[in-house]
Amino acid sequence: MKIVNSIALILVIIGGLNWGLVGLFNFNLVDFLFGEGSILAKIVYILVGLASLWCISLFAKIFE
Repeated sequence: MKIVNSIALILVIIGGLNWGLVGLFNFNLVDFLFGEGSILAKIVYILVGLASLWCISLFAKIFE
């Protein structure tokens, strides 16, 4: 589980940095790297979304 947690955390950090770039500079790194609306970009967005859901479960464990 430690590996899954680490991967999820990395993906959430990537997503957060990407949103920071979008907010500050109107620059979407994922679209730049993989092409706007491409299958690869969509996969990255899906993985980041799933990772954020996983991290919600980690956050809930803090308060158990």
